[in-house]
Amino acid sequence: MKITVKGLRASFGDHEVVKGIDLAVPSRQITAIIGPSGCGKSTFLRCLNRMHELVPGASRAGQVLLDDTDVYADDVDPVLVRRWVGMVFQKPNPFPSMSIKDNVVAGLRLTHRYDRKDAPGVIERALRQAALWDEVKDKLNDPGTSLSGGQQQRLCIARALAVNPDVILLDEPCSALDPIATARIEELLLEIRRDYTMVIVTHNMGQAQRVAEHTAFFLQGELVEFDTTAALFGNPRDPRTADYIAGRFG
Repeated sequence: MKITVKGLRASFGDHEVVKGIDLAVPSRQITAIIGPSGCGKSTFLRCLNRMHELVPGASRAGQVLLDDTDVYADDVDPVLVRRWVGMVFQKPNPFPSMSIKDNVVAGLRLTHRYDRKDAPGVIERALRQAALWDEVKDKLNDPGTSLSGGQQQRLCIARALAVNPDVILLDEPCSALDPIATARIEELLLEIRRDYTMVIVTHNMGQAQRVAEHTAFFLQGELVEFDTTAALFGNPRDPRTADYIAGRFG
């Protein structure tokens, strides 16, 4: 599924944090968004599945198209949008009162698509996709919070995959993890990237270069540059991009 963003603006009260973004995110690839803190990366990401509107005082203008569907059209259910577009957050957030297996199918329950007969197969499939099945198959009834940080993040990815999304958004998914867990998450993203359109916000420019085919550089709410990752890091067109990736600011 291709994401096309047209003239996207997003604000909190009178403070505009995303300023007229136009961006075409390629289908079934990983696109990284980089930029200094406060440049609008995470707000942009949350606009893609209508989570921005859940914040009191938030507003948005412009279009977000999933293929040809405007997710902000009056006749589009935001719950359906969030099934099409899964989200993985910065800090692993398994539901603390739920077992590992119940965490996986939580999204299906929320969207009233849970089927007890099909659940075991769904749970195994999602955990295998998240490269977690072999580690937890004998303790599916244990709390999700009993897992390590890296395992918890893969459990959250499994939870997102269980609802069969077309798009997966990842907001700094490795920032709270150690290098070994980070490497495992990156390996996972590379393994599944041909099956999903993925957008990852990251401060780790090495991570962007390792996992993303395309990269967008944001600065002060604006899109400065978008290109293949190799071109953006190897031969940036805008001097602000060159300064940022060289570590001169941010």
